[in-house]
Order: sequence, then C-alpha cells, then structure tokens
Amino acid sequence: MSRFVLITPNADFDSRLRQAVEGGLQGGVQTFFTHVLPAGPYDLFAQLNQERPEVLILGPEVPVDDALRLATVLDVQVPDLTVLLVSEPDPELLLQAMRAGIRDILSPSADPAHMRVLLERACQSFATRHRPEQPKHGESKGRVIGVFSPKGGVGKTTIATNLAVGLGKVAPMSVVVVDLDLQFGDIASGLYLNPEHTVTDAVSPAASEDTLVLKAFLTVHPSSIYAVCAPDNPVDADDIAPEQVTRLLEQLAEEFQYVVVDTAPGLPEIGLAAMEACTDVVWVSAMDIPSVRGLRSGLEVLRQLDILPEGRHVVLNMADAKCGLSVQDVESTIGAPVDVSIPRSRAVAFSTNRGIPVLQESKRDPAVKGLNQLVERFSPNGQAKGQRRTHRRVVV
Repeated sequence: MSRFVLITPNADFDSRLRQAVEGGLQGGVQTFFTHVLPAGPYDLFAQLNQERPEVLILGPEVPVDDALRLATVLDVQVPDLTVLLVSEPDPELLLQAMRAGIRDILSPSADPAHMRVLLERACQSFATRHRPEQPKHGESKGRVIGVFSPKGGVGKTTIATNLAVGLGKVAPMSVVVVDLDLQFGDIASGLYLNPEHTVTDAVSPAASEDTLVLKAFLTVHPSSIYAVCAPDNPVDADDIAPEQVTRLLEQLAEEFQYVVVDTAPGLPEIGLAAMEACTDVVWVSAMDIPSVRGLRSGLEVLRQLDILPEGRHVVLNMADAKCGLSVQDVESTIGAPVDVSIPRSRAVAFSTNRGIPVLQESKRDPAVKGLNQLVERFSPNGQAKGQRRTHRRVVV
C-alpha cells in the first residue's frame, strides 16, 4: 500500500520524491502523470490501488486554482487526508492554501532531503488526526511554561530547549517553543535551525487574525516539536509590542498542549507580558551569589506587582557542591525551595555547542536525570504523582 499519492506530469519531481521516500520513510508512492485533477474524493479513490493514502501531493504543472479547489473539497469531505501543494510560495498563495486546508507548500526545486522533512511532518499530521480522542478535564487550553531568569548566562535557553524536546516525547507535534529574547535569542542555534520565518511573522496582522496562517510560520524540528525563533535582526525587536506577544501565546495555547517560552534576562516589558500569559514559570539560577541574589530581587518585585503565576518551579542549574554554596544556602536566600537541581555537565555544554539538546540524544549523564525530572513535572504522569507543585513553604 502506498502512503503517498502524487499527481503531476513532471517526471523529474516524481524521481526526487521517490528518493525522499526511500531515504528514510516507510511506504511507497503512487504517481498519476497528468495535470488534470479529479473532481473530488470519489474520483480520486476510484483510481487508486488502495482505499486511502495518508498524503496527497499536488505536484508541479498542476493548475494552482484547480489544486486549491480540490483541496477545499477534500478538507471538508476527507479531513484526515493530508494535502501538500508544490508551488513557488508567496504570501497571497500561502493564505489561500492554508484556508483550503493544504498542510504545506513545497518548492518545485526542493531536493530530496527537504522533501523528506515535509513528508515526515505530513505523516505526523496524519497520525495526529487518527490518534484516539483523550478525555478532557477542565480547560482545553495548553500549558504555557515560561523560562525566566533575572541574570543572563545561567543556561536558561538550554533549559528551555531541553524542556521542549523532553515534552515532545510526551506529546509529539503538540509542543512549540517560542524565543522571546527578541534581540539576542538563541533558540535557533540551540536547536540547529535555519528558520524561514520568525516571531516577526508570527505576530503579523495576518497571523494574529488567522491561526492557519500562524501555523505556516512555525519551524518544525526533528524531535517532533515546533519553534518560533527570534528575529534575525535585533532591530526588528523594536517593532514587536507586548500586546502582540500576548495574542501570540493565546493562539498557540489554543492549538498546542505545551507552549515553552524562552525569555530575555531580567524583567523587560515583553517578558512581563509573557509571564502574565503563563500557567507555569520555571525560574533558573546558577549556583553563584549574583544569580541567586538576582533571583531573590526578581521574585520580590513580581510579588509586589502580583503577577506571579501559581505554577512555579525553581531550577538550580550547573549545580556544583564545590563552589562554596549549598542548596540550602540558595533556598534560604530566595525564600523558596529548589525543585530541580541540574549538576554541571560537559555533555550538556557539548550538546549546546552542537545545537542538539542532550535530551534529544538520550545520553547517560547526571544532568540528563535532572532535566528529565523537570520534564516529568509537566507530564500527565508527573501530575498524577503530585509532582506539579506550587511553593508550599518558605525557607528562612
């Protein structure tokens, strides 16, 4: 049985598509060498050697208007079929395609490696649609988990990327990480991504009005998560308002089970807007006096502003028993318990420099255990065990 059906008169594209499938995807390709599209699902399925494929690719030299018309019909009558359109993308076509229910747009000149990424994403979309419905309790919105630190250099981005990758194993394709360090964000390098779109696109009027458009601006990562990366040019950060960030996080929380937010050091206006949208905050501190005092001051300010989310999780990163401070010293200074302690690790530093989060490779390392403990606090199993806690005591 073929997972992929291609309609195109272009034999070269067919050859590259088959290379992409043979390069690591299961399932075959059935190709119709024509530019004439079926009128609807009945005509399409009548020509197939199977009941139903997972992905339909409307290839080069197929009339775009006909492709959009067919995609609209399929979206209504066969919503579980993932449709890809092969065309040179432009903003107007992108909007029309998303509204027609097309999952992705692929360039006619794409190489097999790039094709394989989009086909994997299309198959994951198909699998998600066929996943049995889970009973919902309470609100349907996803959890928005902000990663904050008043001081820079404490490994905040490393925590955020590993948390997102870890949650991606719990809920594949239901996690998105957002880089709100708008001037100097490192999510793209931390995940070894070269994104076509950034936060600037994600907060544009078109995206804020239509979630389908917003989804087109997300960058997929091999660990089954999505990313919204910081702008390429730090100057672009000046054009993004707190209200736009609030709207972005609200939209993502409607679509994803987990939204992980990496923020700039300190408490900038964008960061405060993000915090107000968070259901949980992960506070990160290194094991040195400036970091610990900075965290204490930041918490005091936020208590005064009364914007601390209920779900608070303190992470002591790069912990080292030989540095002259103990965990008890840190707790006494900040007036709250440390929830997760992550020891200093060469493996984590090496993985950060490679752009491959340590949880993506499942390495054996003491720091991996601490990172997994953090992930477990947000997983359904962790919640069942009572690991989702607010700060119940104050250490003095």
